[in-house]
Amino acid sequence: MNNATLIKEIKHLKKDRKAIILAHYYQPPEVQDIADVVGDSYKLSVTASQTDAKTIVFCGVHFMAETAKILSPEKTVLLPAADAGCPMADTITHEQLKTYKQENPERKVICYVNSTASVKALSDVCVTSSNFERVIDHFKNDPLLYVPDKNLGSYVRRAYNLDMEVWPGFCCIHNNLTLKDVDAMRKAYPDAALIVHPEAPLSVIDEADYVGGTSGLINFAKESNHAHYIVGTEKGLLHQMKKEAPDKRFTVLSEDLKCRNMKKTDLQTVYEALRDNTHEIEVEESIMKDAKKAIDLMMELSRQ
Repeated sequence: MNNATLIKEIKHLKKDRKAIILAHYYQPPEVQDIADVVGDSYKLSVTASQTDAKTIVFCGVHFMAETAKILSPEKTVLLPAADAGCPMADTITHEQLKTYKQENPERKVICYVNSTASVKALSDVCVTSSNFERVIDHFKNDPLLYVPDKNLGSYVRRAYNLDMEVWPGFCCIHNNLTLKDVDAMRKAYPDAALIVHPEAPLSVIDEADYVGGTSGLINFAKESNHAHYIVGTEKGLLHQMKKEAPDKRFTVLSEDLKCRNMKKTDLQTVYEALRDNTHEIEVEESIMKDAKKAIDLMMELSRQ
């Protein structure tokens, strides 16, 4: 089927199954366009917790669909690209964190939402790149461990002068950004503002005009008076940026900013997931219960 036919069939199946399609900003443009809600991890988590839909089709990677299932255990959650994982999430295991906690019982665990359900279950609270300031403020006087992203963790630790150890994981896309990339783009576009995701190395973050999560980057581009932006995050975000600020120009900091796992979802996989009710996400009940505590606390603190 061509894309037009797939879109028609997806809309029909979505209505028939009382489904909602959620898509992360890093998804391919055509997947973002078919979604009911497009957003960052926090926005999609809130939507998953509030939707009346019976089926959630999560266009993203595995940990995101797991989070949706944790927040809506009575609903069917489908991940169209069944093998869409997250290398960052895989840098820490349940057993590794369990051992660390046994050896460091005084440290509270701050867990980036980009992690598996079993790691969330051992954590005190979750954070996203858009709400870490509000969450961290509640724990700033405690000894902490941040998992699994060393770059975002180091950025937060420095910003708040925290007693916080940082797990050595990272996003293999953002972590590859270099000062060479920054210098090349600054020379090519001297009047452009450099905006960067905090999963980038500190050396790159220090050169940025603005640092923020995906929703923060979009809002900054909409509200500031620059005409051109060099964007230091996964290139899928540029699709929404151009929609939100069509009068402005956006250039990705590096052409290598492409997450292969995020791009595994397409209209065909969304259609097949809805048609066959396949690739359903399941989370062990005991893991779900403990992980939900960390996610619920994040959402509570984010509203304060």
